[in-house]
Amino acid sequence: MGQDRATAFKRATSLNNGVSISWLEQTWNPKAITSNRIKAADFKLLKVLGFKSVRLPVAFEHFAKTKIPIATVLNRIDEVWKNCNNNGLKLVIDYHYGSLNDTNYTAETQVIIKTWVMLTKHYLKVPADKLFFELYNEPPPMNPQLWKDAAYNIINAIRKIDQKRTLLVGASNYNSIYELSRLVRLPDENLIYTFHFYEPFFFTHQGAAWVGNQVATTGVPFPYNVENFPVLNPKAKATWGETNYYQYKTDGNEQSVKDKLQIVKNWSVRYYVPVICSEYGVYNQYADLDSRCLYIKAVRTNLKQMQIPGMLWDYDGNFSIFKGKPSLITLPDCMKEAIGYAPKK
Repeated sequence: MGQDRATAFKRATSLNNGVSISWLEQTWNPKAITSNRIKAADFKLLKVLGFKSVRLPVAFEHFAKTKIPIATVLNRIDEVWKNCNNNGLKLVIDYHYGSLNDTNYTAETQVIIKTWVMLTKHYLKVPADKLFFELYNEPPPMNPQLWKDAAYNIINAIRKIDQKRTLLVGASNYNSIYELSRLVRLPDENLIYTFHFYEPFFFTHQGAAWVGNQVATTGVPFPYNVENFPVLNPKAKATWGETNYYQYKTDGNEQSVKDKLQIVKNWSVRYYVPVICSEYGVYNQYADLDSRCLYIKAVRTNLKQMQIPGMLWDYDGNFSIFKGKPSLITLPDCMKEAIGYAPKK
């Protein structure tokens, strides 16, 4: 079993400098499954930029409910896997947008298991050090023990077919660092524990309509600067966004980022298990470029110092690091520095 743990650590390291390709999880986009938005050239660009892995979120339940044949979904995933493999990129397949909650977890776990059994059989011959499975994206704010039970059953179902695949599993409350810090590790040695990091949320999600009025205040800089700190948006009053507005002078800096990441690192050391930050980034519609670059650099730098692999969200969506269609030309200089891009001489 010790060897499995060592393998999980090694494979976690191999996923560092990763990026999510947000495409097959776009439930609001009726053409998501039929469009071939991500081309072979995109994977070549990722390789040039120094990325080592790709995380592919897939809305399996949504496609099933909208009568998209599973063969069509698999074809899309296969295309991504082929392009990753051709460019030496690892791939993480992520089960995105499930409907698990406290009241339906028994039946819903079986729905999730059915999908993973199918995927496990489909990819059984793909090398386990190149393809990874992420059990469930951002389990909701549900009873942590119920989620742990669900995760345990999903893992066992996969293990009946594939004992070698390394699996990624996070905590409830949307892959919360705080819930992870309270989790007792699962009885499987070949796991990487994942978390998402968008702290401070008041900055990273400013103006994001899907979040609500809490993040209505825009023009928030990183780090906090009293001279160009915006006025509180009236829509945010009497929400947690007002509380975070006044808290930001404390939270809006690299030291705060470091302190919060340290919570995960301490937990990792306590249980001697590998962890990965499988999402971090900034909504790019309202945060200024310099702030976004400084934030991404701060998170990436501290992850590196703590030896925690990291994966950006995302490649070509509303958290994109590019200014326009992805290319070397549309990648700002400060973002090149932030992601550690070093052109080959």
